[in-house]
Amino acid sequence: MTLPAALRGTPYPYRRNSLNLFRLILAALVLFAHSWYIAGQGTGPSIQGENLGGWAVGGFFVLSGFLITRSRLRTSPGEYLLHRIARIYPAFVVVLMVTAFLFAPIALLIEQGSFAGFLTTPITPFQYVWGNLALHIDHYSIGATLQGVPYPGAWNGSLWTLFYEFLCYLVVWVLGFVALFRRSPVLIGVLWLLSVAMYAFIGGAQRVGLDVSFELFARLLPFFLGGSLMFFLIEKWGVNRILGIAALVAAVLLIWVIPRWGGQASAPLLAYGLLSLSTWVPQPAWIARNDVSYGFYIYAWPVQQLVVLVGGAALGMPLYILITVIVTFALAWLSWVLIERPAMLRVRPHGGHLRPEPVGPPGDIQQA
Repeated sequence: MTLPAALRGTPYPYRRNSLNLFRLILAALVLFAHSWYIAGQGTGPSIQGENLGGWAVGGFFVLSGFLITRSRLRTSPGEYLLHRIARIYPAFVVVLMVTAFLFAPIALLIEQGSFAGFLTTPITPFQYVWGNLALHIDHYSIGATLQGVPYPGAWNGSLWTLFYEFLCYLVVWVLGFVALFRRSPVLIGVLWLLSVAMYAFIGGAQRVGLDVSFELFARLLPFFLGGSLMFFLIEKWGVNRILGIAALVAAVLLIWVIPRWGGQASAPLLAYGLLSLSTWVPQPAWIARNDVSYGFYIYAWPVQQLVVLVGGAALGMPLYILITVIVTFALAWLSWVLIERPAMLRVRPHGGHLRPEPVGPPGDIQQA
């Protein structure tokens, strides 16, 4: 059976797409969603009980699953891990240190007029950095800082997703050793279905003693595996604009009619829809050359807290959000230029150039 010409797919343009722009939009949605409760204005807009930030993270994970799977199939196991670490970890360590030794003392000076107790009040800045170095965020507070804000004691409520992002990288790394995974969508399709079922019946995991950390992983894994599944299908049949729009509509319907796990069930459709859009929605040339979305994601929350601390939220939500976007974007640019891009260039063979195309969330440039 031959599909009508209007429904035939074309190969995905890995070198010419708008994924940098899409990932930056998703990061901005996370900032927008967090603004409401950081500023003490409620939880903000939500869909099926999940605020927009949670849905944006789901979008990050489906794109990551698609492109990280490609990376795994195009590089050796060692190169794959090295590229993943270089993309996510150096900037992560730097944001921990900047928060602990720049943002936190500024906040303490604003709040109490001195640095008294900064290095000795638990959680000390050294404890904050050391306790979070393994990507799993065990400490959110630093000493006596951020005690007078609507969302007290939390310096970065976005970083927790990076641990589960890296766990998903490891899942694909292991699967890459399996021949069936490398040549067929069957295995990843079965694993995606199992992951959706696992989250749909997550209460059973709780009854056998699995903790909140497992529940968070179970919540995000179906998005990642859904994107991975879509990689194999798009490699075989390509991507189509009409089908992409239909996939997004179907994803919205699944989310609408299935409470709690509808998003996980819609992950492949969400991936296909976003990837289709990225083939025809244009992006500025500057954004195509520079992937600032990861830096935007990791710096947004502490910037939002500092702006609240100096009275920015009192200016009203539109102006507060605008200020945080501008400051966060500037820090994201510095992170990209000084940390992220140099780290990726260093691990590329023969000092090759970075491709102007993004991979995965929060923060992956294509490292094939």
